[in-house]
Amino acid sequence: MTKNQIILEGKVFSGKGKGSSFVSIPWATDQFVEKLGFKPYPGTLNIRLLPEHRAVRKILDNHHGIEIVPREGFYPGKCFKALVADRVEGAIVIPQVPFYPEDTLEIIAPVNLRKTLGLKDDDEIGITVLLE
Repeated sequence: MTKNQIILEGKVFSGKGKGSSFVSIPWATDQFVEKLGFKPYPGTLNIRLLPEHRAVRKILDNHHGIEIVPREGFYPGKCFKALVADRVEGAIVIPQVPFYPEDTLEIIAPVNLRKTLGLKDDDEIGITVLLE
């Protein structure tokens, strides 16, 4: 880990499908393309951080990240470019939603991460987060 990156580890879990609907909203997709350089696959990979990585996750809360500016009626969010499982470039999306779980990460990428990396629920995965 360098001063410009942090490594987080967690377990894959199935979400409620809300990430896919958000990623597919045209104004959000446009910002992901503009600010991250890729059009995300319409879905997120949900990660529940291992207990020893939850404190490290707080670094992201205190870092400005890449802002996602919402349309009226939506909450803002921020992103961090990331390398998933040392293989796929993507980003962590942190919704700025009240009561959003601090042990949860949502990851977007231009590909279906579950399929590309052969992941299933409870698989452990590492994410290298770039602090720009």
